[in-house]
Amino acid sequence: MNQRLQQAAESGSINDLYALIDENPCILENIDAIPLHLAVEKDQQELVTWLLRIDPSLAGVKGREGITLFHLLVLRGNVDLVVECLITSPECIKDVSVNGQNALHLAVVNERFEVLQVLTGWIQRMSQKNARSIEYSVLNKKDLTGNTPLHRAADVNFTRERKPKI
Repeated sequence: MNQRLQQAAESGSINDLYALIDENPCILENIDAIPLHLAVEKDQQELVTWLLRIDPSLAGVKGREGITLFHLLVLRGNVDLVVECLITSPECIKDVSVNGQNALHLAVVNERFEVLQVLTGWIQRMSQKNARSIEYSVLNKKDLTGNTPLHRAADVNFTRERKPKI
């Protein structure tokens, strides 16, 4: 990976990124998950937003274990950037990891309830246009263990209720 691109991602410097693009207009075509995921890890929201607006397909760039940028934002509970991904790349809600988990699975299992509210609200709006597709590809999507997001939500709720109350 280009060292200067990594430095720009780590620092969140949009000016440095523009300079790199001026030098090599194709630099973002060869971008892998590392600089983008690194920008998320370093909480460079402005840079991530800017990159998503330039190339919405970046929301679906897969990293380790098939985790996309969108999944990473769900895992981190970053509601603003989850919304940005859904606006710029609505199809990202159908992406799955190597474990077959989609964003709903990840939000439930990691107890990102604010993100879960955003996702379910988005699905409600989208289902008005394409209900059957959304139902099968997102709501009823089974992970590799055969669990849908609803199954996972029941597991999380059951586990929470069984914890001793102190």
